[in-house]
Amino acid sequence: MTTHPLVSSFYDRVWNSGDRAALDDLVTNDFRFQGSLGAPIVGRDAFWQIVTMVRTALSGYHCAIEACVSEEDQAFARMTFSGTHTGPFRGFAPSGRQVSWAGAALFGFEGGRIGEIWVLSDTAALDAILAANAEAESAGRP
Repeated sequence: MTTHPLVSSFYDRVWNSGDRAALDDLVTNDFRFQGSLGAPIVGRDAFWQIVTMVRTALSGYHCAIEACVSEEDQAFARMTFSGTHTGPFRGFAPSGRQVSWAGAALFGFEGGRIGEIWVLSDTAALDAILAANAEAESAGRP
């Protein structure tokens, strides 16, 4: 598997490291993002709010690229997202427990940068994990 360098950098620098300045290097000024966790957004600052919300709710947030295929001005990646639930997230109080779920993203490149990303993640599985963790936490189970 050869992952497109923009895709690798995007996940390593922005999501995994929380490097806001990396957005200036990696995405276009009018970057468009559609994710499973909210409404479509346009722009770096609006996107950074999503990154901050997720990284605040999930300590040690990490995106592992499991597979990636790229051709010309597009790439498609399958990922696993994970972190420790330490802040409010998707309506659930923090449990202090690990969460992990699958996702995939279609990247569009424009002028050597990422112009758009469309992400589909398994939010049903994520919500089930968050609910099970909340139930275990309230019952005092490890």
